[in-house]
Amino acid sequence: MRKRIVVFASGSGTNFEEIARKSKENYIDGEVSLLISDRADAPVIKRAEKFGIPSIVISWQDKRTAEEKADTILKKINPDVIALAGFMRILSPEFVSKWKFKILNIHPSILPAFQGTTKAIERAKKYGVRVTGCTVHFVDESVDGGPIIAQGIVLVSPNDSEEKIRQKIQKLEHVMYPWVIKKFLEGKIKISEDRRNVVVLDADYNEEEKIFITNPKIE
Repeated sequence: MRKRIVVFASGSGTNFEEIARKSKENYIDGEVSLLISDRADAPVIKRAEKFGIPSIVISWQDKRTAEEKADTILKKINPDVIALAGFMRILSPEFVSKWKFKILNIHPSILPAFQGTTKAIERAKKYGVRVTGCTVHFVDESVDGGPIIAQGIVLVSPNDSEEKIRQKIQKLEHVMYPWVIKKFLEGKIKISEDRRNVVVLDADYNEEEKIFITNPKIE
């Protein structure tokens, strides 16, 4: 029996589509059982329909009621992993504690930089960073502060627009998030006793090569 994935999403759903596609292609040994969205007009719902994946819309006007509904649905499905993919709501500590170390999130920055914001890319551009990227992490009771599983970087040119940076990060997200979900469902992600450090078993951590990268390149 394939493992079960539930995705929470609020927006266009490009990460959702990559997860669904990699599931259909059996790259991920699990099926997307359900999409949960807080917006009836979210484009991600159309993407779910394209893949034949059921979706449920839960109004988040009353957070407590919404989370109770979501929790009831999740208990019926009993997912192996819950992936937040552009879900623009902060989950309460009470909800998170019920599904601790089963909820993953992807954030468009190298955490802890630009955490706790929906404008991480805009802030990175204004700050003048020369590298940024994305982070996949476990969701805990904090905002974007859970244990980091994987991070990827993209180089930023002074001429890059905010949209250009967004496109670079999205390409990275579409590779990295399905990979993390794959490893999680394979039981390859291990958390240290201090509940802070995470190791992906059999992963290449570039311990010997590529000690550093600079932008601009140092000759």
